[in-house]
Formats: sequence, structure tokens, C-alpha cells
Amino acid sequence: MQGLPLSDWVGWLATALFVVSYRFRDQRTLRWVQALAAVLWVGYGLARHAMPVVIANLLVAGMAVYSCRPMRPDLSRASDGDRSRTSCPCS
Repeated sequence: MQGLPLSDWVGWLATALFVVSYRFRDQRTLRWVQALAAVLWVGYGLARHAMPVVIANLLVAGMAVYSCRPMRPDLSRASDGDRSRTSCPCS
């Protein structure tokens, strides 16, 4: 493996990181690690001039980051009994 180009090392690192991500039990951590792996895959794709790899992993990274955003409860769907337990002093 000594003679591998840098892009191959990036590809192997991305592969290893993606596989390791499944060891995390916390979903947010798993997705952040997968997003990082996808960014490495983007670098690999750019170095190899492989636009399908670049586009696919930009989408994967974007979705991984998007799915890590904090979720806000949808108060419009809460029943009247549920609204009384919210922390909003106005309700």
C-alpha cells in the first residue's frame, strides 16, 4: 500500500470511517461521523474526477447533517391536555 496515491488513501479512510460509524449507538454521533466520511468521499471523487461520487456524497452529507438538527415539538398537533405541560408561560 506504500505506492498508493493520496486520493486512494482518502478513499480508504472514508470507507473505514463510514464502517466505524455503525459502532456508535447515539444516532446524532453516527450521522455526524457519516457526514464526515461523505465529505472525505467528496474529496476522493474530486481527485478522481468522478462526479457521480461527488454528487452522491454531497447529498449523503447534506442529509446526515440535516437529520442531526434539533427537533422542535409540533405544538399544533398537541392535544389540549398536552399543551398544559409545555414550558411556555403564555399557554
